[in-house]
Amino acid sequence: MSKKLAYERFVWFHREIKRNRYPNANKLAQRFEISQKQAQRDIEFLRDRLNAPLKYDHRRHGYYYSETSFELPSVWINEDELLSLCIASRLAKSIPQDEIKESLINLFDKLSENLASHSAKFKDFLNKVSVKNIEYYRIDKSIFRQVCENLFHQRNIEFDYFSPHTKEKTRRIVKPLHLLSYMGRWFLIGYCAMKRDLRYFSLSRMSNIVTAKAEIDYASDCELVRRLTSNFGILHGDEPKEVCIKFSPQISDWIREQVWHESQEISEDRDGWLILKFKAANFAELKGEILKFGSYAKVIDPEELREAIKHEIEQMKDIYR
Repeated sequence: MSKKLAYERFVWFHREIKRNRYPNANKLAQRFEISQKQAQRDIEFLRDRLNAPLKYDHRRHGYYYSETSFELPSVWINEDELLSLCIASRLAKSIPQDEIKESLINLFDKLSENLASHSAKFKDFLNKVSVKNIEYYRIDKSIFRQVCENLFHQRNIEFDYFSPHTKEKTRRIVKPLHLLSYMGRWFLIGYCAMKRDLRYFSLSRMSNIVTAKAEIDYASDCELVRRLTSNFGILHGDEPKEVCIKFSPQISDWIREQVWHESQEISEDRDGWLILKFKAANFAELKGEILKFGSYAKVIDPEELREAIKHEIEQMKDIYR
């Protein structure tokens, strides 16, 4: 609260200068009922920390700006907010577009000026935080930029899309609705005019993108929110089913630390096995997640998923014979 009140004093002092009223420490102290020493400290903070070009006019007994174009920072942030921004700027490493990453760094530099006394400390903190990704997907930088720009301006797009399943490339016209970063991949969720439905498009499979002139009649995104939040992962089927997986005591503590889905339920049986339950509508992605735990994980329900895991294990045995 004290920093917020201090900023109110800075704003008042700044406006008085802009109105050519030549404020001084005495006027600042009277206006906000603070001591002369505090008022003088505020003026020194404006000059030394916020880089205000303050000059004192002895004839008018007040301050003015030697550079009339100076403006106070439009946003005042505290140390917690700046710390959050530091971490966010490091997480931005996953953004596959250099100009956007550089813009975020420039934004950080501008905002850090609000806490100039701590800027060196936070820049040092930046060097102590890093992000490392594996198995992430390469994306054409220009594709990422164009998707972001058209999503921001709410413009439809047209692009070629390659499907690794059919080995075919099709031309799509899409209304962009949402950009999703998921497990090292970037997806555009949008309404596809060809499929007449919502679709996930991996940006790594898009090419030859342009802003589309064609109009798409689609207004509601309620279905989008439901698809994003209702089930495990991003692959979806028709009917969600409850999945029940048991994890052995050897890895149960690790599983407790994980969130497979916001609606998950965790319990423990009498033998110490951890029981994890959640809903999933497509088992293709889930199957790979379960198999990476090997013999430490056992699917209980549904039977369809149990059989899929069994089949995959038999195929793995065949290739190692």
